[in-house]
Amino acid sequence: MTTQDQASARRTRLRQYQEELLERMQAARTSSGARTHQLGVEIGGERYLLDLLEAGEIVPVPALTGVPLTQPWYLGLANIRGSLVGVVDLARFFGKQDSAAAGPAARLVTFSPSLGLPCGFLAARVHGLRQAADMTPQDGRLVDADGQAWTPLALGALAQDERFLQVGL
Repeated sequence: MTTQDQASARRTRLRQYQEELLERMQAARTSSGARTHQLGVEIGGERYLLDLLEAGEIVPVPALTGVPLTQPWYLGLANIRGSLVGVVDLARFFGKQDSAAAGPAARLVTFSPSLGLPCGFLAARVHGLRQAADMTPQDGRLVDADGQAWTPLALGALAQDERFLQVGL
């Protein structure tokens, strides 16, 4: 298999994975009952759970255009399907020294349009859907069957946080 064929196969697998994840996220949004499915992401070396109704698209990290005179955690603007989206390094926003990382597993997760904030954040890794109902609460976090601790992250609350909204210096 040539290098070009391998790259094409990787793109096809990634596209299939994204389509499958999108279908599962849409199914979880439209299902009745309690919202127990959440999206697992890794930010600054820690694992977080996002409500599927608050998460938007998950895309590979696009080119970013820096914006002068902004906070160090505000990375700039990205063009996502023709729309400008502000991109934030939540690890830095949370005060961690480790930034979001820019490896091959890194993704940009956008806020849901329902939140009214054209914004996204870098995740070092997207772990996919998690079943919060199967986790055990412990010290304000949820622990899964593998012993991994997950912290709930409310993007809606973040979108209303005054400090988060003030990206200028």
